Amino acid sequence: MASTNQSSSLWQKHAIFEKNSIILVLGIVVAVVWGGLVEIVPLFYLKSTIEKVEGVRPYSPLELAGYNIYIREGCYNCHSQMVRPLRDEVERYGHYSLAAESMYDHPFQWGSKRTGPDLARVGGKYSDDWHRDHMRNPRAVVPTSIMPAYPWLEKTALDTKHLGDQMKVLSVVGVPYTQDMIDSAEKDAIAQGSGDGKDAKALQGRYKNAIVRDLGADKGKLTELDAVIAYLQRMGTQVDFKLYDDKANIR
Repeated sequence: MASTNQSSSLWQKHAIFEKNSIILVLGIVVAVVWGGLVEIVPLFYLKSTIEKVEGVRPYSPLELAGYNIYIREGCYNCHSQMVRPLRDEVERYGHYSLAAESMYDHPFQWGSKRTGPDLARVGGKYSDDWHRDHMRNPRAVVPTSIMPAYPWLEKTALDTKHLGDQMKVLSVVGVPYTQDMIDSAEKDAIAQGSGDGKDAKALQGRYKNAIVRDLGADKGKLTELDAVIAYLQRMGTQVDFKLYDDKANIR
């Protein structure tokens, strides 16, 4: 009986909004304004919404090619790239994600679903061979995995002809690619996958801390899987969190 009376009382209070359109509109405005203030006011305490963090750089051509394939194959549907500042996530994945780490992503890959694990800190966690086996047959390395296999990636030659054009477009929207980087795109992609040579040194001069490895590019065997591995191995490796000051961006 008490429960019925309580429900009736709540309905009578809510009926004011249901029966009076002006009061309903005012209620909506108040709710929107309050929600906006809660989201916006904390930003006034920051120097910048996207702080400049040392170490963050644009993708190298080979990493950019891997990023393109990652999107093409729909990997973002099952994997996020956003470690939230929650204790369980930080303990599992590592330092929470910074906006600066995604500042050159167009589009960004934060995601909102985790059928598979978050990949924001996957770089350097596994070897190239592990990734290669995992992409061929996920169950071979993770028996309980429900991820589909991608065997065609290592059989498909990587097309590097249009990387320079994409970098040119990205430079228009703010990614700091220089003309030298754009002109050297195809050569740099091959250099990063060949493992040695003067071209590799020039690549590392343009892209700080770019990981150069022998993927067979010097033999004309650079594949789409090589590009995906280069992209995965870059994730979460740009910022040295031992030196990162999380208070530096507060006014």
